[in-house]
Amino acid sequence: MIKRVFDFIIATIGLSILWPFFLVCAVFIWLGDGGPILFSQARVGLGGKQFYIRKFRTMHAGKKQSGSSITVANDERITPIGKILRQMKLDELPQLINVLLGDMSLVGPRPEVPHLFLQYPKDLQIVMIGLRPGITDFASLEYLDENGLLKGVDDPEKVYLEYILPRKSAFIKKYAKKKSFLTDLSLITRTVLKLTR
Repeated sequence: MIKRVFDFIIATIGLSILWPFFLVCAVFIWLGDGGPILFSQARVGLGGKQFYIRKFRTMHAGKKQSGSSITVANDERITPIGKILRQMKLDELPQLINVLLGDMSLVGPRPEVPHLFLQYPKDLQIVMIGLRPGITDFASLEYLDENGLLKGVDDPEKVYLEYILPRKSAFIKKYAKKKSFLTDLSLITRTVLKLTR
């Protein structure tokens, strides 16, 4: 209960403070190609219920459904403004809307797209749907530049499944064991410090 109240308060404050910045981002994204401002994608959430995650659109309009669901740093689908937003992790800010709605938490395992979720071991799938997915967690800190790590890889989804997913699985188990309000505060602090360096 404390976690949900904290999430709601911080998301409300964040959206109230950041709305002018959201407006600026929206203008630049729209000026880029006249496409939609936000990108929505189905993800697996608490209880296995699917929801639509919200991000600032960083790919050319109409390109998000083509190619791999894994995006790499040199992906030709990414727009010039999208590259900047991704480098600074600003494309993630609209997820505060998901937090406000209760689809996500500030801290929790990153929500996976349905077909990648099914690649996790069955026992871990049960752990994952028992936790509200979040904006940051142990894996997010470890793989802050996941797109860069996959740059130049011929089959990024294969590399993700064979090398990154097993490591993320371990971090999800770690969070499930250590989850607490203090753990969340620590992860939020570490994330902010890492992003502002």
